[in-house]
Amino acid sequence: MTAIQMNAELLRNMSIIAEDENLLKRAAKYLRKLVAEKQADPTLMTKEEFFARVDKAEKEIAEGKGITFTNKDDMNAWLDSL
Repeated sequence: MTAIQMNAELLRNMSIIAEDENLLKRAAKYLRKLVAEKQADPTLMTKEEFFARVDKAEKEIAEGKGITFTNKDDMNAWLDSL
């Protein structure tokens, strides 16, 4: 389902409950909750943002900016230092 289709469905459903103030209040409350969840999660990103980060990381690795470990103890020590 595309974003346009979802928007159309949302508007259709809102028009069905438009005459019932209590249902509209409940819908608005739930939408505010969803917005708060999205804004509160800094890990959420679009596919474009994700792939841009992957591309940047691959470029940095190619430039020798990555970190390598010869064993898991070195890796764990580095992770513990963060």
